[in-house]
Amino acid sequence: MVNFNLRLPDDLHEAIKAAAVREGRSQHGQILWYLRLATGLSETPNRPDGDSAIPAPLRGSEHSPRP
Repeated sequence: MVNFNLRLPDDLHEAIKAAAVREGRSQHGQILWYLRLATGLSETPNRPDGDSAIPAPLRGSEHSPRP
């Protein structure tokens, strides 16, 4: 795992924070989710710390991809 510092504009940070709350992820997990989508990486590693950017269930769907 690489430790990487990232500076975000305030408006982008607020948008990520709101999306994380809405999707049930941490801000870190939400950023990882966006990066995986942007790079085409669909596999999510199984992280023991529980912050693996696992997708939240789709709205209107009773199916949850979480184990």
